[in-house]
Amino acid sequence: MATSSQTRVPPVPLVRLVERLRNGLYRAHQKLAPAPIAMVEMILAAWMSQALEVAAELGIADALAESPLTADDLARRVGADADAVERLMRALVSRGVFRRHSNGKYGLNRLADTLRTDAPKSMAGAALFYGSPQHREHWSTLAEAVRYGKSTIPALRGKGFFEYLNDDTHLAKLFNDAMTSISTLSEHAVVAAYDFDACPVIVDIGGGHGRLLATILAAAPKSSGVLYDLPDVVADAPSLLTKVGLTERVRIEPGSFFDSMPAGGNAYVLKHIIHDWADDEAVQILRNLRAVSDTGTTVLLVEMVIPEHDREFVGKFADLEMLLLGGSRERTAAEYRALLDRAGFRMTRVVPTASPYSLVEAKPG
Repeated sequence: MATSSQTRVPPVPLVRLVERLRNGLYRAHQKLAPAPIAMVEMILAAWMSQALEVAAELGIADALAESPLTADDLARRVGADADAVERLMRALVSRGVFRRHSNGKYGLNRLADTLRTDAPKSMAGAALFYGSPQHREHWSTLAEAVRYGKSTIPALRGKGFFEYLNDDTHLAKLFNDAMTSISTLSEHAVVAAYDFDACPVIVDIGGGHGRLLATILAAAPKSSGVLYDLPDVVADAPSLLTKVGLTERVRIEPGSFFDSMPAGGNAYVLKHIIHDWADDEAVQILRNLRAVSDTGTTVLLVEMVIPEHDREFVGKFADLEMLLLGGSRERTAAEYRALLDRAGFRMTRVVPTASPYSLVEAKPG
């Protein structure tokens, strides 16, 4: 499959093998400790997440980007207490994030480098959103969400999650930055796994500023694209498309996928869209897509398809996030098949990638 010459994506079978090995090592790690100790380690994992949020909020990785620093110098650079910074760094180094040199200075390592805001695959945005006070409060209501099987956000905030973001501009920025962080994990893997060269016109539904579409078109030079999202979202897309030299190959169309879809596409890509919605809303989106599809249309849903095995998979916890935020869900292949059937499509296959995401391929039924 075509992929960017600048980004090497490992073969999917190798990635799955590594995942199995990591899972085996994790299970062994659990069994080597008494059960109460292994359990308390999992319970206290929230401490680690919060320490990472603080490192991202203070900009510690950015401060260390040029050279290692002592705790005193680092504290001055980020505007924090030197003793507290020393204690924070000691804790993070103990878990393999950042390193302490023999001269006592702190520096970056491969994990800490991902907390730089300008890293190629920065996770700083994710650390800030998932560790924010508001989102911690959301997760504190998980028991109610599980008890009643629906989102707790309307009761907590007086409105749905996305409506709440409209009122809290700071959290909205954190959320958008987090989604951008996570998107970098899948873009090149998606392109490497699928032959987009066979699709003359590729429509990215809910494509934001066009990052995924730009990655696809870089690997499919004979194809053109349509970027479709809400007017205030695509308003910022031209700057990115100009930067990557794709303004002549991409048509921007503003609109809502709940109202209509652009016609004329050979392939329609919906990345991280359907999982945001409960079944009825998801079917409405897909039916709007079916209305502009013909027999040769291909639909590609880029989602974390939950596997049937009992091993660790990030989508199983992302599914709880979906329950909390909108009463929506991550889905198994069988659940996607049923959803597509309701909308007039037939699922043809699920294409795995070298990331947690898969491409659910469908054709008009």
